[in-house]
Amino acid sequence: MAGLIAVLDYGIGNLRSAEKALQHLGADARLIADPDEASTASAVVLPGVGAFGRCAEALRSSGLDRVALEAVRRGLPFLGICVGFQLLYEGSDEAPGVVGLGVLTGTVRALPVGVKHPQMQWNQLQRHGPDRTGGLLGAIEADPWVYFVHSYAPELTGDTTATCDYGGPVVAAAERGPVWGTQFHPEKSGRNGLAILANFVAAARGS
Repeated sequence: MAGLIAVLDYGIGNLRSAEKALQHLGADARLIADPDEASTASAVVLPGVGAFGRCAEALRSSGLDRVALEAVRRGLPFLGICVGFQLLYEGSDEAPGVVGLGVLTGTVRALPVGVKHPQMQWNQLQRHGPDRTGGLLGAIEADPWVYFVHSYAPELTGDTTATCDYGGPVVAAAERGPVWGTQFHPEKSGRNGLAILANFVAAARGS
């Protein structure tokens, strides 16, 4: 039986689109603003839009940073989206001195010089690293198109599972065990995005 997927609501941007996309897939997904309400969640989603520093401050002020870290500690399926993905790293060049959650190793960097900032378009994923069975991109078509809106992205590390070409390879997705992250917006990426979210819902159900 599927449990609650807590979509962490720390007052930044429109988080309801991620909630609605998960609900469309049959998940019991709800916006959670009270840390105590997340205690029974079987999976956690950390969305985010805007600036890294402001999002990091809002997440900590809400107390939901502790929810995120506890979910990771417990090994729950966890999905970071856009700036929520960036917050999983140690920090960002966008906000020097502001500390991220440090769940994933590395720093968030500006997109390459010579391309338009932000990248606001559909772009194609290229899988990166060793072939992984299942996971975030399991059973997804080769080189799927997904939708991006961002000016920063994490640096390439051993956790990177997909990149896109935008003035060079740009990190688009990463995985470390049950912790998954996408720089693109799966909830805005049509059929491919729903298929990616369906993989997360399946992980939340223990499939």
